[in-house]
Amino acid sequence: MRRVYLDNAATTPMRQEAMEEMVAVYRDCFGNSASVHSFGREARRCLERARMEVAGALGADPEEILFTSGGTESDNLAIKGVAWALRERGRHIVTSAVEHHAVLHCCEALEKEGFEVTYLPVDRHGRVDPADVERALRKDTILVSVMLANNETGVIQPLEEISKMARERDIPVHTDAVQALGKVPVDVRKLGVDLLSVSGHKFHGPKGVGALYVRRGTKLSPIFHGGGHERGLRPGTVNVPSIAAMARALSLAVAEMEEIAAKLSFLREKLYRGVVERIGDVRVNGSSPGEPVPCLPNILNLSFLGAEGEALLMALDMEGIAVSTGSACSSGDVEPSHVLLAMGVPPEVARCGIRFSLGRYNTEEEIERVVEVLPRLVERIRSISPRWIRDGARTGGAGPSG
Repeated sequence: MRRVYLDNAATTPMRQEAMEEMVAVYRDCFGNSASVHSFGREARRCLERARMEVAGALGADPEEILFTSGGTESDNLAIKGVAWALRERGRHIVTSAVEHHAVLHCCEALEKEGFEVTYLPVDRHGRVDPADVERALRKDTILVSVMLANNETGVIQPLEEISKMARERDIPVHTDAVQALGKVPVDVRKLGVDLLSVSGHKFHGPKGVGALYVRRGTKLSPIFHGGGHERGLRPGTVNVPSIAAMARALSLAVAEMEEIAAKLSFLREKLYRGVVERIGDVRVNGSSPGEPVPCLPNILNLSFLGAEGEALLMALDMEGIAVSTGSACSSGDVEPSHVLLAMGVPPEVARCGIRFSLGRYNTEEEIERVVEVLPRLVERIRSISPRWIRDGARTGGAGPSG
């Protein structure tokens, strides 16, 4: 059986160059980067080279990069760190209803500490209206956190506009760029953000490592306590081998971005066209290829009406094809996707959602394989769906969300 991996938004296979970098550092540069002897100094040099590479990919200065264990820790450090540092100035935070749970649950935890959070609505494509952000800002607002690109739909937010109006009021802006980095250009100066979260395993680097960009002068309190690593903001012995591998993967992803993005856009459109030409009653959640709504080149979220998403996922898995029903971090949930619900997608349609997320190693032949298999599986699941049989809902084609 030919196996096809279309769940790259959950994680990506580690590329060979990054793996070789990690092994080399483990072998040749194993000292503690905080040690003053020669072994430690070698590790420190390796660490700082990686910091320069990550900074260069983001348009930042090296001293503005902190290394973490991944996107979730970076989100927590950014949001809680700013909230705790600025709590005397105010206790109001603005975010969106479609954020990753690493952001939403962090905000919910802060609400229990007496902070107030405004969760902004989104339109039918999943985009925040900058005007809603402006209306939400108050004198006691201390942070705006809006993701750069959504992990379930790939839709890109108007972050530059949002940052501009927040910065005019001296309000820090954080963005979770975990899904966007490596797929579209990310320049912290152009975006106008003060904090930006990174995760290595989303661009063919290792798992368990990430980074947080912190604009010089941004006030931040640590959320862990220990030694003085990473300017005292992230204690713990630094994972130099994984950081070096992540930096290598990111540098390569940025260098290849234009070529790989073109390939992924082509494959995404081929998948979309193949599906809607062969299967009726398909709804696009987010943005269809060719629509003016900006979207990552590698994510396509579709609802196959009458075919429960979990059932279709398992049926595809039996065929050796890996997809997702939404965020991997909440794949065990039985509730419909909070992202799709926030977009106004009816619960019964949201439950039929499937996320196809492509990566640099996917091929045209793999897409053809998926398009060949899908119609049979969707028909089989629909044939045993009581609601589908009872309602007889046949719209005769695909359509965008909304």
